[in-house]
Amino acid sequence: MTTRQTVRQRLLQTYARLVFRRDELIDAGWRPRDITTAVRTGRLLRLRRNRYALPDVDPAIADAVRAGGRLCCLSLLEMIGVFVLAAPTVHIHVPPNAGRLPQRPGGVRLHWGAWAADGAPLHVVALADAVLQSVRCQSLRAALATLDSVVHHRLMTVRQLETLFERLPARFAVLLKLVDGAAESGSETFMRLILRALGVRFQTQVVIPSVGRVDFLVEGWLIIECDSKEFHEGWEKQREDRLRDLAAAMQGYVTVRPMASDIFEAPDRLREQLRQVIQALRPRGAAGRGARGVHNSGRTAGTQARRAVPARIRPTVPEL
Repeated sequence: MTTRQTVRQRLLQTYARLVFRRDELIDAGWRPRDITTAVRTGRLLRLRRNRYALPDVDPAIADAVRAGGRLCCLSLLEMIGVFVLAAPTVHIHVPPNAGRLPQRPGGVRLHWGAWAADGAPLHVVALADAVLQSVRCQSLRAALATLDSVVHHRLMTVRQLETLFERLPARFAVLLKLVDGAAESGSETFMRLILRALGVRFQTQVVIPSVGRVDFLVEGWLIIECDSKEFHEGWEKQREDRLRDLAAAMQGYVTVRPMASDIFEAPDRLREQLRQVIQALRPRGAAGRGARGVHNSGRTAGTQARRAVPARIRPTVPEL
C-alpha cells in the first residue's frame, strides 16, 4: 500500500533543488563533457540555455523553466497539496525585465513581476508569492478556501497572512476576517460561507458520542458532512458513513451529505435547499434536540466566537 505524502513532505520535495545552472553542475564536480554526455543519453534534461534538470522533473516545472520563468500561483500550490478550486492551465511567473521568452507553451497563464525573496529556487517562486497570486487569480470564495488550506496545513499563520496582505489592495482584506484553519477541505470552507449566509448557529469539527467527528453541527441537531472533490473512496467508506448516519439518527440528529459538485458549482441553490430543510425539520421549542453530550474537537479557534453568539448580533462581515 502506497503511503500518501503529507503536504509538508510535498512542500520540501517541490522546493528541493530540481533545476541547475551549468556553473552549479561544474562546481559539483561535473566536467563540461560529462554534462554533454548526460544530456545526449537522457540522464539530464537541458530545459533551456543554462538550465538543466533530472529527467523525472515534473512536466509543469519543466514547462515553466523552458518558458523562461518559474512555476507559481495555483499550479504551484496544487502541486504542494494546498486546495485550489481549479487550475486548468499552468501558471508561470516571469521577471518584469524579461524580453523575448525562450519558449511559451500553449494554454499557460503568465504572471509578470519581481520575485519576493532572493535565493528562491530556479524553478518555483516563494510560497508567499504563490499565495498572493492565488488570491488575485480566483473568486473570493475560492481564494478563502485556499487561505484556509494554507493555514490548516501550517504553511503560514494568520498573522503571517496579515503581513502578506499588506501587499494586496484593500478590497481583499475581507478575506482575513474569515480565514479558519479548521477547514480540512475546500468544500468545508464553501459550506461555512453558505451557513453564514443563512444566519444559523453552527459549530465545526464537533465530536458526537457513538458517531465521531462531524464537519458541521447546525442549530444543535443538523449534521452536515461535506464531500470533497479530492477523495473518491470506495464501498467500505460508504458503509462506515451509513453506520455513522444511523447512529446519529438514533440520537435525534438529521444528517445531510451534499456533493462537492453542488457545494462548489451551485452554492446558492444548495443554500436554499438547506434553508428549506432547516425550516421543515427544525425541532419545536427546543434549542437543539441532539446537542447533549457533544464537544468540539479543539481543532479551531476561528469559529469559537460564532458558536455562542446569536446570528442577529454577530459582527457584520461582507458576504462572499
